[in-house]
Amino acid sequence: MKMIFKILMIAAICAILGGCNGKQKSATGEKINDKELTSQSDRQKQQLLKQIDRKYENAKAHYELGRLYHREGLWDKAEWEYNKAIAFDPAHHESQASIVKLLVDKADKQRSDVIADMYIGQASVSAKNSLLLGRAFQDRGLDEYALTSFMQAHRLAPNSVVINKQLGYFYLLKQDNANAEVYLRRAFELNPYQPEVAGQLGKLGVQVEIPRKAPKDLKKLEKQKKIAGQPDDELK
Repeated sequence: MKMIFKILMIAAICAILGGCNGKQKSATGEKINDKELTSQSDRQKQQLLKQIDRKYENAKAHYELGRLYHREGLWDKAEWEYNKAIAFDPAHHESQASIVKLLVDKADKQRSDVIADMYIGQASVSAKNSLLLGRAFQDRGLDEYALTSFMQAHRLAPNSVVINKQLGYFYLLKQDNANAEVYLRRAFELNPYQPEVAGQLGKLGVQVEIPRKAPKDLKKLEKQKKIAGQPDDELK
């Protein structure tokens, strides 16, 4: 009896400690190895490092790895990976904006201003690049740099529906209704077949009317705009 009691005690202790064989049970009752208990972040890092091993010039993998380091406060490693992404893809706006955000997080305002200005200058090659960089800044809460990028895009393509609409919505988020109305009005003038813009203008007290039927040459007009170098209105 004493022997049986000892065996039962040992078994109970093993169960409490997660098993004598290094295994534990998950919430579903499945046994998992201790090696599987690494954090999700660590698993993601391993996957990304494998991708980089297979193809070192994988800009997306370097960027995603930089994001993981960034979240953990590993500033130097994050900046290194972001810069690698840009080295392999000079127009990687997500990495550019992330470097600026990292510097802001480090309270290095002087350097963040310098680097942001550099990237905004590089994006001035086209309205599309300026718009995409602005969106990347906005996604990271860097509204000052985002607005500078959006205004640059507008100077390059003042008759772009998507850029005027972007500025309109930007000002709406900032609760600057006066400026929001200016750009949303212009977006609607350029393309009156936008129910969502008409709705926003209505909320601002501006009454507009959507034409009942689009003209037959609307597609032709849009094609001419693209040929003239304006950004695609469907740009995401």
